[in-house]
Amino acid sequence: MSFIFKQLRIPDVISITPYLFNDERGYFFENFKHSAFKQHQIDLNFIQENFSKSKKNVIRGLHFQKNPKAQAKLVTAVSGEIFDVAVDLRKNSSTFGKWVGEILSEINHKSLYVPKGFAHGFCVLSEGATVMYKINQEYSPDHEQGIVWNDPDIAISWPISEPIISEKDQNLPLFKNQDYDFNP
Repeated sequence: MSFIFKQLRIPDVISITPYLFNDERGYFFENFKHSAFKQHQIDLNFIQENFSKSKKNVIRGLHFQKNPKAQAKLVTAVSGEIFDVAVDLRKNSSTFGKWVGEILSEINHKSLYVPKGFAHGFCVLSEGATVMYKINQEYSPDHEQGIVWNDPDIAISWPISEPIISEKDQNLPLFKNQDYDFNP
C-alpha cells in the first residue's frame, strides 16, 4: 500500500498520507501515483503545478475558479506546517457552506485533495512554509473568484491570532454575495 486515503467531515475532501520508506540515508515516498488515486475515485490529469512560499501567520485564500475552469487541487506542504482549508460551494450539497481543515506539514507528509466546487485557503503555522499545488485546470484570471478569509457565515476557526493577508484577499466578497454554479 502506497497511501492511506481518509475522508474528512466533508467526504469528498480527502486527506492522503503516503507510506515512507526510511533507512539510514533518510526517506523516500511517492506523493502522487495515478493508479492508487484512481482506485479511490480521484481520477485526474494534473496539468499545472504551483508553489508558494509564505511566512508565519500568512493566510492565502479563500480562492476558487468558476466553471468551466473550476479546479481540483492536490495540496502538499513541502516545508513547514500549514492549516489547509476547503469550503464546499456546491449548492445542492448537504455540506454547502461548510468547511474542513487539516494540518499539512513536512513532518506528516500529508496532502489534501480538494475537488472542484470548493474554495481553498491555508494559514502558515511554522516560521515559514512552501506549499505545492497540483491542479487539473490551468489558471484562468477570467474565472478567478474568492471569499474573504474571515467570512462570518463560514466561520473558519483559523489557529492564528494575527494573520497577514494580501490586500486582494482582504477585499474578497462575502460567501452570501457570490453566485455559485457548482453541483455535487
